[in-house]
This record gives sequence, structure tokens and C-alpha cells, in this order.
Amino acid sequence: MKNNLKNMNFLLLVLMVFYTILGIVMILSASSVAAVLRYNVVSNYFAFKQVKYYILAYFMGLILMAIPTSKYKFIYRIFFYGMIAALVLVLFVGKISNGAQAWLEMGGKRLQPLEFTKIALIIYLSIYYYKFSLKTYKNKWLYAFMALYPMLLSVIIFGLLAKQPDLGGAIIIAFIAAFIFFSIPLSRKYKKLVYRIIGILLLIGAGGVLIFKDKIFDSYQLNRFNFLNPCSRYKEDSGYQVCNSYIAIHNGGLRGVGLGNSTQKYMYLPEAHTDFIFAIVVEELGLIFGCVIVVGYFVMLFAILKIAKSAKNLRNSILAYGIFTYMFAHIIINLMGILGIIPLTGVPLPFLSYGGSYGICVIISMAIIQRINIETKIEDKREKIKNLK
Repeated sequence: MKNNLKNMNFLLLVLMVFYTILGIVMILSASSVAAVLRYNVVSNYFAFKQVKYYILAYFMGLILMAIPTSKYKFIYRIFFYGMIAALVLVLFVGKISNGAQAWLEMGGKRLQPLEFTKIALIIYLSIYYYKFSLKTYKNKWLYAFMALYPMLLSVIIFGLLAKQPDLGGAIIIAFIAAFIFFSIPLSRKYKKLVYRIIGILLLIGAGGVLIFKDKIFDSYQLNRFNFLNPCSRYKEDSGYQVCNSYIAIHNGGLRGVGLGNSTQKYMYLPEAHTDFIFAIVVEELGLIFGCVIVVGYFVMLFAILKIAKSAKNLRNSILAYGIFTYMFAHIIINLMGILGIIPLTGVPLPFLSYGGSYGICVIISMAIIQRINIETKIEDKREKIKNLK
């Protein structure tokens, strides 16, 4: 354990603890009014629940940091296919919240399989493509099929999420799968064939979406694509939320109105403690602090990217690249959504947004990154000792 602590990335650890504490404080502030007026519970209800989630997550993270990534091969298929089964089960017995049938209820607690599926997909792809890179294929069509097989599974997951419907989650799954696929080293001999197949499938998929968009998307989802000039559509759901996000950011100015003094959390922003938490942060603590938060995120992402590049094997490299994509997608999609640059998708912001399943998965993903960093540093030390001999 001492060696693990010595070999951790302390910049990431400090940032993670900082964002965790900030998230709890902002959830307490942003949810206090809605907790009482909308949910009929005490004002600190959501913040207290988030503290419990984070305590569990950090405990799980400490355990994960002690487990070598090579051991993931014993459970990666069970974890991954189990999550796919859970996504199927959700469509039949899942609980509906905010228009999406995305939660399973277990012992009075709600679990969102999507969030664990993202981590399961990253682990599955890292081990699959690591094993794939070690094999030799003489048949080009078999090579292409084996290279694209995980992408076919990713498309199935995408479809299951779109069915809930959870377009934001589906997009993030697509981000993760695509980024990892294009980061793996393919055989020069068969690379062109694989890319041609991908191109054909993408054209077919895009054509199908355009032709059957009315059957694939319901009217609520189609209205989400009308996201420009939100304040001119104040009476519409997406326009109302984003316009109130603008008002919150404008109210905050450079220095903010003070912690706990937001006016937009008084039921103007219906998801103030989840999707729109950043707007409340800027309103209460100011645009300058908001910019610091964004810069901190990109420092975190750069550190993860650096760990991915320095990893000693393809498995760990893919793991780190996948987690980088996971974090990056959540940050960009959330911030661009509340700023009205892209349609709203209901994607939470890492560490700051309220959510049990997502909060646990973010901490777990950071623990995996720390484990990769630990293994890289241990291997570096071994190489130095060998060179001295």
C-alpha cells in the first residue's frame, strides 16, 4: 500500500479531492430549495446522499488501486455482458425519471446501468484489443470481423440506450468506442479493408437515420435539435432551461453573488443540482471561478493523457485513453449543452453534478488511472535497476 501511495499521481489526487469537496458544497447549495419545495425533504438531503456515495466510491477506489490491471482479464467479459443484460432488463422493468426508462430499483436503491456500462466498455475494449494485437490472422475478412466485433457490440449498446431514450449516454458510448478503435494499432496489410467497411456501415447508418428519423426519434427528442436562440423559445422545455442557465451566468458576473445566494435555483432551473450545476457555480462564485474550474478540468485531462502515453503496455494505454475520452465527453457535452452550443442531452458534469451511479463511476475511473500510473512507475524503476546492472 505504501508503494502504491508513493507512485500515485498527486496532481490528479489533489484535483480529484478538490472537485469532490466542491461538488458536495455546490450540490448542497443548488439543491437546498428544490429539496424542500419540490421533493418535500430536508434541505441537505441530496448533499448528504452524495457524501455517502463518495465515501463508498473512495473505498472502492482504494481497493481497485491495489489490484493489478492484468487481473481484469478474469472478470471483464462477465462485467461487460452483465451490463448489456442490465440495459436490456431496464427496458422491461426499469424506473422512469426525466422521460427516460434508465434505472433499476434494488432494495429501495436506484442503480443506473448506463454509467457502469461506460466503465465496463472501456475495460472490455482494452483487454480485447490487447489480446487482438498479440494474434496473427491470415484471412483478411476474419481479421476485419475480429477488429470490428467490439464495435458491433457498441452499436447494440447505443441502440439500447437510444431506446430508453438516453441520447446523451448513447453519444458518450459512441465517443468512447470510436476514440479507442482509432487509437489501436491495426495491421497495415488489412487496415484499408477495415476502414472501408467502417465507411460503408457509417453511410448506411447515416442514411437510415435520415430516412427513418421520425420512427427513431420521438417528437420530444426531435425538438431538442432546435437549440439555437433558447430565450426566443422560453416556453419550450429546452429553451426554458438553457435561457435560465444564461440568466444564472449573467447574474453571477465576474465575482458571483455569493455562495448560497443563487436566485435561479428557486425552481427556475429544474435540474440545478444535476445537469445545470455549472450555471449555479458561476452565478454564486463568478465567471472567474468558473473559468478556473474549466482550466482545472483540462489540467486533469492532460494528466490522464500523459499517463496514457507513458503506459508500458497496450492494455493500460487503451484503458487510460478510454477514461480520458469518458471524462472529456462528459465535460464538453455538459458545458456546451448548458451554453446552448449543442442540444441538451442530460449529461452530468464530473464530480460536480449530483448522482450516485455516475459519482461512483467517476471515482472508480480515476482509481484505475492511478493504478496505471502506479504500474508505469514501478516498471520504470525496474528498468532503471536493470540498466544500472
